[in-house]
Amino acid sequence: MENRRLLLAAVLSLGVLIVWQVLFPPPKTAVVPQLAPVSSGTPAAAGSATSSPVSAGPTAAAPAPAAAVEPVHAESEQTLTIETAEYRAQLSNKGAQVTSFQLKKHKEFDGTPVELVRQRDGWPYPFGLVGPHQESLELNKALFSVEDREGKNGEPRSVTFRYAGPEGRAEKTFTFRPNGPLFDVEVTLPGRTDWGVVAGPGVRNPTPEERKSRFAQHSGVYSTGGQATVLDAAAAKADLEVPGTGLDWAGLEDTYFLAALIPSQPVAKIILRPVLDEQAAPGAPMHFTPLPGKDEITDAQKALSRDIALAVMPGSERTKMAVYWGAKHYQTLASMPYGLERTVKWGTFRILVGPLLAGLNWIYGHVVHNYGWAIILMTFLIKLLLLPLTHKSYVSMKKMQVLNPRMQAIRDKWRPKLKDKKGRPDLEAQRKMNEEINALFKSEGVNPAGGCLPMLLQLPLLYAFYNLLSTAIELRGAPWIGWIHDLSHFDPYYILPIVMGAAQLIQQRMMPASGDAMQRKIFLLMPIFFTVLFLQFPSGLVLYWLVNNVLTIAQQAIYEHLKTRKAAAA
Repeated sequence: MENRRLLLAAVLSLGVLIVWQVLFPPPKTAVVPQLAPVSSGTPAAAGSATSSPVSAGPTAAAPAPAAAVEPVHAESEQTLTIETAEYRAQLSNKGAQVTSFQLKKHKEFDGTPVELVRQRDGWPYPFGLVGPHQESLELNKALFSVEDREGKNGEPRSVTFRYAGPEGRAEKTFTFRPNGPLFDVEVTLPGRTDWGVVAGPGVRNPTPEERKSRFAQHSGVYSTGGQATVLDAAAAKADLEVPGTGLDWAGLEDTYFLAALIPSQPVAKIILRPVLDEQAAPGAPMHFTPLPGKDEITDAQKALSRDIALAVMPGSERTKMAVYWGAKHYQTLASMPYGLERTVKWGTFRILVGPLLAGLNWIYGHVVHNYGWAIILMTFLIKLLLLPLTHKSYVSMKKMQVLNPRMQAIRDKWRPKLKDKKGRPDLEAQRKMNEEINALFKSEGVNPAGGCLPMLLQLPLLYAFYNLLSTAIELRGAPWIGWIHDLSHFDPYYILPIVMGAAQLIQQRMMPASGDAMQRKIFLLMPIFFTVLFLQFPSGLVLYWLVNNVLTIAQQAIYEHLKTRKAAAA
């Protein structure tokens, strides 16, 4: 019975780990010094409920250029298309902003390329400009002149936008490297230091279904001193102002994609702003509103999706940065010198996730070109690796099962003596009962923790594989068989989780029986609990858990068969 209690603790511990990871993901990947929020007294206060593009205050106009400055502008709006092996970008000379950035190697659920820039109404596009209180500058409406220098002989393509006129003066240069996912941006506002460059809000155009998913991640992320910190959009209450001292990079992310800005020179600060987003209809431009204060937000606004907008405030008239917009592919991020791989959430046992990912990719590349079957083979290999531990656990549990009647007899003998006449626990009687049970264990050579301890040693590896399957970009859009077209998406017909629950019930009924009726009921409820929990889990995770249950059933069946043969031979 002691062994059953330890086993119950192990199963419940794994369940708690999974539920906690799903319902309460850690907001930080590293601890950093406390940072001060933006003052609510500014016109950009988070307490505003207005629909201003970036701020509660009116749109600010920069001072007109000096009379000696020659006006520079375009006569009409133009759109430039930049295409590399990695992406297809569109830039508008209206405000010199990026209006589209599509990743060629990744598809949405409808088969279209992943679009990292959300279409919007009344909010600056990426690399638009804001003032000191996050108000949109009039330069975002100006028509910039365009100088497009095509790259030759492997040189990068460079596009320079210039404007000088009533809205102010600015110059932006975008340099697109021919190879790799990075490009460079340089922005200059002559004579001004109270401005910033914006990104977001958010990345991609998530579907309503994705917005409701408890696995959906929408957050801002930044790194200072080599440590990454995450600001979850759902948990953010007000603007977060991060000093530029020691800042490595800042960005916006979801579970699988990242838009990161990497300053090439020191900046004054960054500002992460929580916003509400809503659409009038599916496919319509997104409308963003700064998150109101807790005393001003309405019930209707509380139901809206939330995201994070990012502003980099250089504190000088010029800033230069490298930009990564792409998938959170660990090997790609780790190959760059910025530490962006820290945005891949591998959890507490991340030291184990790297080898598991390498193994999964090796199986996919060399054995079977299907990640569903690769997960099945990887689960089998993990089960084989843990076989010595599971064997020891099973043997110990069977020994404990044999001893259960004798243990129960000892408890029955001591039960009347465990409390005195006043109903108070008799500690001396309890001690003697435990000594007698321990003496029984010793005489029979049984370790009461022998069944559960090996199982506990398996948890780090199993939990690491769980974290891998819930974050790996490799599984996004990867089909398995039949109706499973995307291993990162839940089973639309709930077939996998139901079969998994049935397998877990069979596995549970094959376990050595406990003498405690309450424990038996709890164990029988576990398959129902896991089935309900896994209904919205990514199919890759459910497939792993199903295969693990089936292999455990097979292992127990083999043990029972060998036991029967041994008894028959005897």
